[in-house]
Amino acid sequence: MENVKEETLVIDCSIEKALDVIGSKWSFLILRELFGGTKRFSELQRAIKGVSPKALTNALRHMEENEIVIRKVYPTVPAKVEYSLTDKGQDLHKIIKEMKLWGAKWG
Repeated sequence: MENVKEETLVIDCSIEKALDVIGSKWSFLILRELFGGTKRFSELQRAIKGVSPKALTNALRHMEENEIVIRKVYPTVPAKVEYSLTDKGQDLHKIIKEMKLWGAKWG
């Protein structure tokens, strides 16, 4: 019985760690957009209804710090900035797809 408790704790910690890496609810919506390819900040803002520039910036920074998103700045005036997923970020696609299916079924 004690082994089951230890295994449950490990699973719970792994889920908590994954959620911490992903971040806020906005992160899920950013992922949804970036699964379709590289996007600029303004494209993300238009696609994600209700997100403020500050919330979008914070979510993107969090995802960049956790190596989910790559931010590429082009030396133009005005500066062109693009966001894309790392391999680690692409690896979330299966998980997000399953959450979408679950939400459609039970939401």
